[in-house]
Amino acid sequence: MKNKIENIIDAVVKNYCETQNAVLPDGFSYDLHPPKDSQHGDLSCNIAFKLAKVTRQKPFEIAAELMRLLEQKPAKDSPVAKTELAGGGFINFFLRKEDLGTVLLEIHKQDKNYGRSDFGKGKKAILEFVSANPTGPLTIAHGRQAAVGDCLARILKFTGHAVHTEYYLNDAGRQMRMLAQSVWARYNELLGMEMPFPEDGYQGDYVREIARDIIEKEKKDGLLREPEEKAVEYCGLYAVKHLMGSIEEDLAKMRVHFDHYFSEKTLYAKKAVEHALAVLKEKGYLYESEGALWFRSTDFGDDKDRVVKKSTGEYTYLAPDIAYHLSKYERGYNMLANFWGPDHHGYIPRLKAACQVLGYPPEAIHIGIVQLTTLFRKGQPVRMSTRAGEFVSLRELYEEVGVDATRFFFVMRRQESHLDFDLDLAKEQSQENPVFYLQYAHARIASLAKYAEQGITAPPSVAGSRSKAGKVDLKLLASSEESELIGCLSQFSDYLIQASRTTEPYRLADYLRQVAACFHKFYSHHRVVTEDKELTKARLLLADATRIVLRNGLELLGISQPETM
Repeated sequence: MKNKIENIIDAVVKNYCETQNAVLPDGFSYDLHPPKDSQHGDLSCNIAFKLAKVTRQKPFEIAAELMRLLEQKPAKDSPVAKTELAGGGFINFFLRKEDLGTVLLEIHKQDKNYGRSDFGKGKKAILEFVSANPTGPLTIAHGRQAAVGDCLARILKFTGHAVHTEYYLNDAGRQMRMLAQSVWARYNELLGMEMPFPEDGYQGDYVREIARDIIEKEKKDGLLREPEEKAVEYCGLYAVKHLMGSIEEDLAKMRVHFDHYFSEKTLYAKKAVEHALAVLKEKGYLYESEGALWFRSTDFGDDKDRVVKKSTGEYTYLAPDIAYHLSKYERGYNMLANFWGPDHHGYIPRLKAACQVLGYPPEAIHIGIVQLTTLFRKGQPVRMSTRAGEFVSLRELYEEVGVDATRFFFVMRRQESHLDFDLDLAKEQSQENPVFYLQYAHARIASLAKYAEQGITAPPSVAGSRSKAGKVDLKLLASSEESELIGCLSQFSDYLIQASRTTEPYRLADYLRQVAACFHKFYSHHRVVTEDKELTKARLLLADATRIVLRNGLELLGISQPETM
């Protein structure tokens, strides 16, 4: 339906520009969305405000002229019943009820494919997220990154992108050495040997548990008879294997899928770091100073140039990261999306600069910061200190509130915003709990199946039979609540495209809450099953279309869709 209105607007704008000798700039666009108040129409457009920047005329005058052209030469088979001028230049469209209702038939016809589009056709996207160092269990910060990244991957696939998800495994460098030394120290301690603990070692109880595992399941005290260097190496390898097993288990429980775990070690084994720096040097963006090798990142807006190789010959963190992103480019991906924690905020400009040197246009690089989460219980923040290894793990969270609530709460706010996670609310079985609110709407609609047993012809997913929806009188859905709900359902694909374009899955979560709110409003004002069987059929079709949208949307968020609650 929206496409039809956009085609009408495009034709009128073309006519208008010809009369004004105006040329639209590349990338010209406008917004067409349902107004906040359904009394102002089914769709509202800001095209006049956009054209005003081109023609230098007042938006109100432009809108009036566009409406005159619409009335002068109406489109064939137009679904528009009337238009109104509002708000100094907005054009509000009122659709014919019978045409608005056809949205329900389209939803019913497409079913699990409703909302799918080819918006991302030709885009080969690689998403990197979580990428937690294998030095400890996943935290709630990692959990939010996991939920955001996985939801976006699902949405991008649904909007036509070819998507590959990747976990960058930092299994090389100082942190791995420190983990190995920490486990080695605990191993000695458990065997009664005196061993100073590394000053910057990992203090968590999990380190002691790994050391105990080595003693009980593997080597007993055998490592004490090995050369220390070899024993420490063994502790490190064992710890990484143990921790990655735990991390992968958490991700699986959270319904987060990765196509590939990319090992940092392979970059060194394949001399990919040297290759990446050679590419930068060939392009003229590396120079030597004070014995170190520097990347000329200020050419791309960074506040200072960055060292990629120290005077000692050791690489900085930036060097393997550049090599890793070069591998993405060489593997043919033309869209990058990374989700990092807030401690990486200052790192973004230098990596974006490197990506541009490697060949990525700025608009193809999406590096998002996922802000931290504070847990609340009974209105008070839950203490979360990383001192001495104390922290709340992701596993503790999803085991307490459930995976559905965990995933939804993590994505229901813009990822760049700090999240307050109310543990009590997440466990409530009430409509105050946003995920319960959505699932309850889905289950309430599914429960309508029982009415099909009373001889009412309903859509197949309600009645369990072949659809006879074409015989439904859609004009009977004439109330403001019904029109508002239909209009909301028609926007599903638009919100998915917005979420894809902005790499912000919270937009889908927000939209589904709007759908549920519209449905609950409709349900509280109108009986679905009435003595009028024709009206009942129409309302069952409307209800089932709502269920389809909720089901498809919840699936994209990785959340279950119960039929009973």
